[in-house]
Amino acid sequence: MTNLSTNLETLDLGSNHITGTIPSGVGDLVGLSLLFLDNNMLTGPVPSSIGKLHSLYGMELSNNRFYGKMPTSIGNLAQLSELHLNENNFSGAIPVDLAGCKNLLALNLSSNSLSGNIPKGLFEKMEQLSFFLDLSNNQLTNSIPDEFSSLMNLQALNISNNMISGKIPSTLGSCVLLQELRLENNLLEGGIPLSLGDLKGIKEVDFSKNDLSGEIPEFFELFNDLQYLNLSFNNLDGPIPTKGIFANVTSSLFLQGNPRLCTNRPGRYIPLCSSVVSERKNSFNVKLLAILLPCMAVALLFALFLIKRKNKDSRPLSDSSIEFKNLSYNDLRKATNGFSNTNLIGSGLSGLVYKGSLPEQNCQMVAVKVFKLGQSSSSKSFVAECRALRNIRHRNLVKVVNACSTYDPSGNEFKALVLEYMPNGTLEDHLHTKSPRYGYLSLRARISIVVDVAAVLEYLHVWSIPPMVHCDLKPSNILFDENNVARVGDFGLSQFLHGLSSSKYGMGSKMSTEGDVYSYGIMLLEILIGKRPTDELFNDGVTLRKYVEEALPQIGEILDPDLSVEIREDHKSHTHLLEQGNVTEVQKCILQLLNIGLKCTEEAPKHRPNIQDVYSEVVAVKEHFLSGSAKGNMTNFGGGNNKS
Repeated sequence: MTNLSTNLETLDLGSNHITGTIPSGVGDLVGLSLLFLDNNMLTGPVPSSIGKLHSLYGMELSNNRFYGKMPTSIGNLAQLSELHLNENNFSGAIPVDLAGCKNLLALNLSSNSLSGNIPKGLFEKMEQLSFFLDLSNNQLTNSIPDEFSSLMNLQALNISNNMISGKIPSTLGSCVLLQELRLENNLLEGGIPLSLGDLKGIKEVDFSKNDLSGEIPEFFELFNDLQYLNLSFNNLDGPIPTKGIFANVTSSLFLQGNPRLCTNRPGRYIPLCSSVVSERKNSFNVKLLAILLPCMAVALLFALFLIKRKNKDSRPLSDSSIEFKNLSYNDLRKATNGFSNTNLIGSGLSGLVYKGSLPEQNCQMVAVKVFKLGQSSSSKSFVAECRALRNIRHRNLVKVVNACSTYDPSGNEFKALVLEYMPNGTLEDHLHTKSPRYGYLSLRARISIVVDVAAVLEYLHVWSIPPMVHCDLKPSNILFDENNVARVGDFGLSQFLHGLSSSKYGMGSKMSTEGDVYSYGIMLLEILIGKRPTDELFNDGVTLRKYVEEALPQIGEILDPDLSVEIREDHKSHTHLLEQGNVTEVQKCILQLLNIGLKCTEEAPKHRPNIQDVYSEVVAVKEHFLSGSAKGNMTNFGGGNNKS
């Protein structure tokens, strides 16, 4: 390096597996304007002579093994606009000398071992910082400086995963161009300052895993661009806002771990605020009711039993527990053209599914699931499915439109569910049916499906009251709506959790959340490998899980061949400097997902992770995939043979 010309302007040695140290002679390359040494295996301290490169305006040293203190001489680089020292092992305090880099647009010091406080006065003169400031994943302490208010052009601020304490400074409201604000996993306390309501263009906010208190400010409702809000695992209380991002339960809103939150809107999975107030004011009455109610319930059940015996010959036309508009057998017969085979779109153990249209739905297409009542389990599955689906609200669940419980013209009992129509087939179709009708699922689409299904299971296991299990999770029960969003359907086996033992399904076992996690893991492996667990390849003790486990970490031989082709083609289409890193990052994402699948399918249920941990892990994989070069230009769906 020291033998290079002093007139050299750009030195790019990134992603070359280079070892050794940076020689002190690097300071002689006074003509350098760009220095890229990222994604290597360089070690040692960074020499102070690097501060002699006064013409430098871009320095990228990330993802190496540098250690020791950051050289204070970097503060001499007044022309520097981007500085990336992340993913090394720098220690000690952040040097206040960095304030000399007055023209910085982007500063990344994340994922090191930096300690101490964020120096006061450091950012007062960095008014040009606009792209991002990332200090995450260090060991920084003390409070967030008020002087961050001077960063009025900053678009992204990340101080997550440190030991920052104190309150969120109200001065952050001056950073009016912020689009991303991440302060999660610190020791922050106090309320969320109202001044943050000035951040009108914010898109992502993460304050999770702190000790914040007080109510959720209503200004979050007014943020039209807000796409992700995580306030989980704090000590927030009071009513949850109802508009904006709070209007629907989605995979972009996280409020769990705040036991004192309540809602003024019935039907949500969080207690009504009136109930919380009543509980605080009338604790004695609540305790008394806890004693009396079981006795009353037993008496009521006995009375219902007597009434049922008295009227055992009567034939009720509908379940009183289901609050739907009345639908007759003839309504559904007309909607499905007489339950014709041309309208038949699916079949299972508990019934047949037809497509049709109902006047009450403005003649929009619906799916009609007619239950086979010849089996004792089918009638039970109808009742369970209606009760389960009636009140749940999640963007990735198939919605129940109506229900029908009556008799057909021959006097036979007839039960059916009317569901949203999913026009784009099932995951089973897209993975295994070679037909132009079903588009190819790109890696990006498969990762999104994995996240969406995990979000549904987390909702059912954790947030539904009472908790629920799906019990029949498989690719044929994952459907795609008109926007190709994955929706989970078929609750034919679902029941409310009560006295259920843990084990995996398919072996005559009782139902459990651990069983759902097992089914999810099998489905995850199937999505990436492209083989059913019943494939003829798996015999003589070889299972899908064992097949994957024995192959890792080498995935080339087991990966769905279509995915392998996509990754190679996407790699060829990129010509930027880190294109070799693209394939590595993509493979890393796939490997992480396969390992999650293996954990979910552990033989012993107690060794399987809970769905909250699974969901967090797959979301992290998705964020990594979408955040950098790994995502390439991969789209959700391709048409026919188009591998997009």
